[in-house]
Amino acid sequence: MARRVLVVDDEAGIRRVLRGYLEADGLEVFEAATGESAVAQVRTATPDLVLLDVMLPDLDGIEVLRRIRTLSDVYVVLVTARAEETDKLVGLAVGADDYVTKPFSPREVVARVKAVLRRGRTPGTPSDRIVLDGLTVDLAGREVDVAGRAVTLSALEFDLLTALARSPGRVFSRRQLLEQVWGYDFYGDERVVDVHVRSLRKQLGDDAAAPRIVGTVRGVGYKCLLEPR
Repeated sequence: MARRVLVVDDEAGIRRVLRGYLEADGLEVFEAATGESAVAQVRTATPDLVLLDVMLPDLDGIEVLRRIRTLSDVYVVLVTARAEETDKLVGLAVGADDYVTKPFSPREVVARVKAVLRRGRTPGTPSDRIVLDGLTVDLAGREVDVAGRAVTLSALEFDLLTALARSPGRVFSRRQLLEQVWGYDFYGDERVVDVHVRSLRKQLGDDAAAPRIVGTVRGVGYKCLLEPR
């Protein structure tokens, strides 16, 4: 069965182009021109992924994302013309799985969409846990505990933390994290990883100036600083 993608954009031309590229790649596509319509279709049509423009005429895309997250854990890829990093961080914190910045290549959008759909939210067995000093990652329940405090992460943040925590002390380059977590040949700026790491640290309560969980290796990438317990 074809995976279902909801394209949300108030510009009919953009919806038409994205529909053409996505359908050519075997995906089933349906559309919404407003935020209210998008929320209604998530409720009734149960898409596998929502490609959500941030600038909509009725509701801000971030508000649409918030409403979607009360209904579903469907994958959401934001499409934004905003260059400010804070806008991207807000979207990630609210629960977006990835984002694309306008102007974009339709082929890049298709690659992002297919990569997110390939991730899968596959549960493990109840014993699938990563236990480090002050951090527990429950792979089966996709739950994270930091020093006794439950932490809510987006799907991508969880996958990023899992990749790092599985190999504490190992340094991952941005390219390695893109391949392991995003799961595809990335066409854009590799520093998208930096945005997600900042969001992950914020959710974990990890001080960016003196991190205890996710460390930066200048000029290379990132590593998990915690020791196995």
